[in-house]
Amino acid sequence: MMVIRPVKDEDYAGLRELGRLTGPGFTSLQDNDTQVKAKLDRGVAAFSSDKPAKEALYLFVMEDTDTHEIVGVCGVESAVGLSEPWYNYRVGTMVHASRELNVYNQFNTLTITNDHTGCAELCTLFLKPDAREGKNGSLLSKSRFLFMAEYPKHFSQRLIAEMRGYSDENGVSPFWEGLGRHFFSMDFDKADQFSAMNKVFIAELMPLNAIYTNLLPKEAQEAIGKTHNFTTPARRMLENEGMRYSGYVDIFDAGPTLEAQVNDIRAIRKSQYVKIQLEMDDEQAHDDNDQYLISNTRFANYRCCVSAINKISRNLISVPPAVAKALEIEDGSTVRIVPLSTKRRV
Repeated sequence: MMVIRPVKDEDYAGLRELGRLTGPGFTSLQDNDTQVKAKLDRGVAAFSSDKPAKEALYLFVMEDTDTHEIVGVCGVESAVGLSEPWYNYRVGTMVHASRELNVYNQFNTLTITNDHTGCAELCTLFLKPDAREGKNGSLLSKSRFLFMAEYPKHFSQRLIAEMRGYSDENGVSPFWEGLGRHFFSMDFDKADQFSAMNKVFIAELMPLNAIYTNLLPKEAQEAIGKTHNFTTPARRMLENEGMRYSGYVDIFDAGPTLEAQVNDIRAIRKSQYVKIQLEMDDEQAHDDNDQYLISNTRFANYRCCVSAINKISRNLISVPPAVAKALEIEDGSTVRIVPLSTKRRV
């Protein structure tokens, strides 16, 4: 069984292995010892106190309870841009017109902004390729919503998620080649690594005036707001939960930023408390199409998994012993549940 739990110090090796697999454009977890250790330390520190922090990274891992292997990672930043700048491009429109010449031209522009300063951010979502099956991707991504529903005071009420931008089969970002390279004089991978550690150089090197996108190569223009092929399923999943693209893109690869109010997220808004009744064994019949996210209500010992359930009444469900063990709950415990699918009703 797969279970989501807070990251621990002893997860370094598993987290480091995930960093080796992420690939170009995955800024938040790279093949870099220093960055992985720093992220691990921040994640562990976030769960050391249940009092809301100004800035905290709530980092979770997906663990296979049979093998104890770390197969995935996901996180939520409580607020971004408070201790160091948070940059992205706003896609805008500029009109140049002349009545005398009967000319009317409309152009798209990119303007560097800090508009998402203070927003909570969904981040660091990565699942090992050989674990991308069944409901694992949905569990990894959506488990964060039940934690946010349980501890709303820990997060800004405006939520964003940066999607990895488009790059070709060789890992080349056409947007970077058409724009960023001219100002940074380095490869995309190197600039991406720097940005994960220190964003000061962005303000030092990037143009502060609006950029007319029609001056960029066609391939770069077409990449604006386009998602990496590997990230497209994650984007669709978040859009189904209520997040939307509103015209902001990453300054390096032009990947889209999705956003929503926290309370507008389906899995948060429709989640509810129920009591648990343990079943006698794991063989009891369930409707396998009726899958639910189930989480305990703890902070440092948060656990979340996916399971079919049997509804006994509106506020009482039964689950197999294996689910109770994974969630570290007992008969009569209170849990939070929500249908895994956006098409199901509570």
